Amino acid sequence: MSVKILVVDDEKLLVKGLKFNLENEGYTVDVCYDGAAAVEMAEKNQYDLILLDLMMPVMDGLEACMRIRQSSTVPIIMLTARGEDTDKLIGFDAGADDYITKPFNILEVKARIRALLRRSAATATAREETGSLSLGGITLDEERRAAFRDNEEVDLTVKEFDLMHLLMQGAGKVYSRETLLDIVWGSDYFGEERTVDVHIRRLREKLERDPANPEHIITKWGVGYFFKA
Repeated sequence: MSVKILVVDDEKLLVKGLKFNLENEGYTVDVCYDGAAAVEMAEKNQYDLILLDLMMPVMDGLEACMRIRQSSTVPIIMLTARGEDTDKLIGFDAGADDYITKPFNILEVKARIRALLRRSAATATAREETGSLSLGGITLDEERRAAFRDNEEVDLTVKEFDLMHLLMQGAGKVYSRETLLDIVWGSDYFGEERTVDVHIRRLREKLERDPANPEHIITKWGVGYFFKA
């Protein structure tokens, strides 16, 4: 079955080039040119990956990403001419899985796509066991990949769930950012360690009773993070 990719950018020449190169790799490629159209197409179609530009008319990539994330865990790579760390963190905070700064080499784009598709496939097939993890009022249903705080369901992205599952499974063990990136994102991940910090902050906001004073998702200063039961 062909991998289906949505390419979204207001630079039509760039979109044409990406479509041509990705179709030559055997992917099925749809295109559109603004964030609002991207949200509509993502709702109507099942994509394996989305390449989403940051700066676009009608609706920018950040808002489009957040809206897509409300109903989908499809892997999203942000495309942008802005390379500042703050922009990258904002993109990750909106739900992006990876980030490519323009101008880019098409070989890098293809490599990022392959890496993200591999991680996505691994996530989908990794858990053959059923059951749940439950510690400190937080429960992860491994079969349904659902999360609960005090028996109330909480929406987690794919990476948030995987990160929380790892921390709870190894409760008390301190994981460095580098280790978390290797295990949760994969050794072929191209991004930065601060990606972990963004995801930890989101998990605290969703699962801690007081995110500013977390009881369970704890920072070990200078080392990394651990789950305190």
